[in-house]
Formats: sequence, C-alpha cells, structure tokens
Amino acid sequence: MKVLLINGSPNAAGCTFTALSEVAGQLDKNGIQTEIFQIGKKPISGCISCRNCKNTGKCVFDDVVNKAAAKAQECDGLIVGSPVYYASANGSVISFLDRLFYSAGSSLAYKPAAAVCSARRAGTTATLDELNKYFSINQMPVVSSQYWNMVHGNTPEQVAQDEEGLQIMRTLANNMAWLLKCIEIGRREGIVPVQEERHRQTNFIR
Repeated sequence: MKVLLINGSPNAAGCTFTALSEVAGQLDKNGIQTEIFQIGKKPISGCISCRNCKNTGKCVFDDVVNKAAAKAQECDGLIVGSPVYYASANGSVISFLDRLFYSAGSSLAYKPAAAVCSARRAGTTATLDELNKYFSINQMPVVSSQYWNMVHGNTPEQVAQDEEGLQIMRTLANNMAWLLKCIEIGRREGIVPVQEERHRQTNFIR
C-alpha cells in the first residue's frame, strides 16, 4: 500500500514539507509506502474547461499535473498539503487540484484522503475546508485526526516546535494506515464499492 503526499508549497523543504514529512515518517512505521510529490515553483495553469481530458484521459497541458495523475493511479491514499495564503490555499495548488480532479478524478475515487495545511497564525480552517471539498465531491473517504490537520510556524524550525501540530500529523498517519488496512481486508473478502447510479444534474435556473 502506498500514500501519495502532494506538497502544494513552492518551497520544497518549507513548513508544509515539514508537516508532510511527519505524516510520511509515521506511515512508514505503519508499513505504508509513501512519496512526497513537489508541485514546484513553475506556474501552473488553471483548468480552461476544454474537456480534452475526457477524450484523451489526460490534461491538455502536459506538465506536473499529468505526472501526478500517473502516480495517483498507483497510490492507495492521498494527502494534500498547502501553505495558507490570505486565509486560503496556495493558488498553484488550487489550479493543480482543479485539473487533477477533472482529468484524473476517476483514479482517485474511493481512496482515503486528507488535507494538511501550515500557517504562521490563522486561516487554517478555511484552507482545510477548501481542500476537503475536492475529496468529498469525488467519493473519497476523508481521514481525520485528533484535531484539525494543521501546523503553525513561520519556518520549518518553528514548525518543529509545534508539538501538538506534529502529534496531529502522526495521528493522521495512524488513522490513514488503519483505514487503508481495513479497506485491504475488505477487498480480500470481496467487499467492493457499491455500483454508482447514473449521475443526475439539476440546474438551479430553468
């Protein structure tokens, strides 16, 4: 079993990475493989609603999103981390997730997921709410911890002093590992997701 951890920060070894590393380390202790995927510093275009991915199976912009989509097919769980910018997730990670879920959402459905955020002070709960919506619209069980999945600090060194925040990350990892193992046992017993009904869309304006 493997969990893909997305670092939505442009800083490869910053505060968000510190939080995700704590999660990854605890997952490893639970026998779960991990990979931290950096979205990097290059600009990431938002979705332009061209619908090309519906025909080709991948986004028309062949960049870091398609690389992550290939890894998403192989993972059993997903964790997305983001720094807090103006009480919101980093703009790059939102563009990234818009395109990832639109083009590769089917390969993520039913896989446990969680959001993690880092902030100097505030805006964390709004950011978590924003990120969790991607999972809940895509039939992904959302994994929780003993508190909201956040760490505080302006530098990785300060995050390392957030003892409660790091404990939250470890508890999140333990819960993710437990759920993944439960799902694996269920799969062996022949328990599979219920077949979906045909999607129905109702517009608010007629």
